Amino acid sequence: MRASIVAAFVLLTASPLQSAPAIPDLAIATPIGGTWSWAQTADGSEAVFTDAYSKAQMTVHCTRISRRVSISKSATAAAPFMGVWTGTQTRSLPSSFDPATGKLSIALPAFDNLLDAFVSSRGRVGLVVAGRPPLVVPAWAEVAHVVEDCRA
Repeated sequence: MRASIVAAFVLLTASPLQSAPAIPDLAIATPIGGTWSWAQTADGSEAVFTDAYSKAQMTVHCTRISRRVSISKSATAAAPFMGVWTGTQTRSLPSSFDPATGKLSIALPAFDNLLDAFVSSRGRVGLVVAGRPPLVVPAWAEVAHVVEDCRA
């Protein structure tokens, strides 16, 4: 009986819900250098942040038919959660990894208020994955364009 209680406790504490990363305060973090670009796509639009070496670091994509916005970053492995940091809001969300593209992604409904916080964040936004350094990029208008495309 005692062993089954201990086993149940171990299962509860090992739950995937416990592995969401702690999201640090990135208010004074320096964003990496690079630029945002916006483009229409066959299914909506997207904004891509490329670093100084022209490597895509973050993508914000609108799938217009489903009114979903995905946020993805370059990754080499799967992670159960990705944290989003903005100047006014943080949230950890379940993530998915696509080994074919090397991207870790989260998806949100177009009217989620985290997207409003992402768009209006002052100076920087960040993505956090447990065990890896945060990706901090400047907040520019291209992301707002994608969100508005999805809401239209």
